[in-house]
Amino acid sequence: MSSPSIPDDLQSTLAAAVSDQKLLASSAENIKTTLSRSNDEVTHAAIRELIEGADWTELNDRFYRTLAFGTGGLRGRTIGKVLTAAEKGTPTENGRPEFPCIGTNAMNYLNVSRATQGLARYVKNWIANQNPTARAAIVFAHDTRHFSKEFAALAAKISADLGCDAYLFDGPRSTPQLSFAVRHVGATAGVVVTASHNPPHDNGYKVYFSDGAQVVDPHATGIIDLVNSTETSEYEPLMEADRGNVYTLGAELDNAYMEQLEGTLLQPELVRTLADFKVVFSPIHGTGGIISVPMLRKLGFTCETVAEQDEMNGWFPTVKSPNPENAEALKMATELADKINADLVIATDPDADRMGVVVRAADGSMKLLTGNQIGSLMAYYRARAHLESGLVTAEQASRATIIKTYVTTDLQKAIAKKAGMHCVETLTGFKYIGAKLGKYEAALPDMIRDRYNTLSVAQKREALLEHSHFYVFGGEESYGYSGADFVRDKDANMSVVMFAETAAYAKSRGMTLDQLLDEIYASHGYYQEKNGALVFEGAEGADKIQRLAADYAANPPVEVDGRKVASFLNFAVDEIYDSEGDRVPAEKMLIVTLEDGGRFAVRPSGTEPKIKYYLFARVDPPEEGAFSLAQLADIKSEVHDSLESLWTWLQADADQRLAG
Repeated sequence: MSSPSIPDDLQSTLAAAVSDQKLLASSAENIKTTLSRSNDEVTHAAIRELIEGADWTELNDRFYRTLAFGTGGLRGRTIGKVLTAAEKGTPTENGRPEFPCIGTNAMNYLNVSRATQGLARYVKNWIANQNPTARAAIVFAHDTRHFSKEFAALAAKISADLGCDAYLFDGPRSTPQLSFAVRHVGATAGVVVTASHNPPHDNGYKVYFSDGAQVVDPHATGIIDLVNSTETSEYEPLMEADRGNVYTLGAELDNAYMEQLEGTLLQPELVRTLADFKVVFSPIHGTGGIISVPMLRKLGFTCETVAEQDEMNGWFPTVKSPNPENAEALKMATELADKINADLVIATDPDADRMGVVVRAADGSMKLLTGNQIGSLMAYYRARAHLESGLVTAEQASRATIIKTYVTTDLQKAIAKKAGMHCVETLTGFKYIGAKLGKYEAALPDMIRDRYNTLSVAQKREALLEHSHFYVFGGEESYGYSGADFVRDKDANMSVVMFAETAAYAKSRGMTLDQLLDEIYASHGYYQEKNGALVFEGAEGADKIQRLAADYAANPPVEVDGRKVASFLNFAVDEIYDSEGDRVPAEKMLIVTLEDGGRFAVRPSGTEPKIKYYLFARVDPPEEGAFSLAQLADIKSEVHDSLESLWTWLQADADQRLAG
């Protein structure tokens, strides 16, 4: 098929726009390249419509670069800020445009094709070196977002055309199920089409390797190089005899996953004795209800759902944002909980890797918990339950491990220490926790490791405690958790099970969860955190973020909000080792520790136009003692004021650094 020529009128209009500095030169080049390479009528019509409408800002957003494949994969707009008539086409029943956003910097068929071509070629090369007689295989899953189904189906077809077997779920599934499926079917890699809890106009393409964890180096760099060197959606399919097959995954895989989830429950009898314990659950129009609702009911919990939010809808029509950390997203579930006098509200984001909760407090009100509080409650309960039930003996405790990120509360480190357990910290991103789990598995004897994926949760625990490190719990402050290694990513379905059991444990003791949290604070120390961010949009904003990060590195503070700095770590250049002696990979993150024990971290976001701040404060309890509730109330107030003051200081300091 011959390449189309670009009409003279468009050529001259583009040239004039560049000359008038309305259109970036890179945008003009990418527009011309797209037009010259594509015979697609929608592509040509959409671009012409934007040019004739002089929508230069929109054209720059869509074409100033080719969407880069990073370590996490792809993420970008799949519906433009300006929706062209060509893209709108004949909308679907829920009003979704017929075609995804046209542009080199968008999540569309072009970039899904490029990503899949690069990934398929990488895994074929890798498997050829590992086992020349084997065929590479890739699992594909998708959530409920716009075009997720179409992107996943396209990716499965391309991978098969290029010689890989493809496993495609028969409908929307959660991100943790993708991680589980990769290991369960013995695939070489996996992809989930999702943008997690981003706005409805976004979508993404997240890549996992054979261990079920998100790709890390050397695989990440190898895949990135092949994807970013693929310039077009066009490819040459192999001869039919050399192509892979496309297999469907459905209920059988769901059942295998749920069987493993059931194994994460530590005290099944506890749940069965609490007949009046009620949970309200919402998937916020996503995939969480597919597994979490039947799982809760199977385990014996009374579970009600928010009917309006059970609908799988990529517009997420009942919320401003499908983010379960926000009270607004949990409003309908909380209202239902009050109506039926439920103990607990649980919600998951669209791809069910993050979980947020609202709990019935001691005063009867419903209280939203932070990600750090949720994780600490589960870490405390799971550490205690493993020891009290004899699943982990006192002699084995040092080989039982809690994993947290550097920007997650240090309360979890204190919990591990008091339980006699090990705690290790990783960089932000569950792929680093997944890498630790892979390390623990690799330390097992060959005869166990060869059949590891067939073992139950209990059998894995036994083997790891004897030969390696056993994973008790892990998580991030950003509402992502797990408590077993059959999934190598954060898992909201597993988190639902773990947190519901934690809540049942509190109720069995005649306590609410906020009372249990105060009990933990009283004995382990009071820990409070505050997250903040400075948002800088567009190309100019990206420059500000980089300048600010560079200035912190070049001119670290010596005094912060009237407090002296005790230490300064630059994870981008310093040689840092974790508590297991492993070198921490380089990362654009700074941690400043103050003499009074407080600290803060600064990290440019990898997915959003912002620079993030994580503020930490703690007050240790008396030696061999605990805070009284009265003391705790005073401490909470003082620490809150201290963190607010620190955040005010940091914002003013950032303004000065940018102005300098």
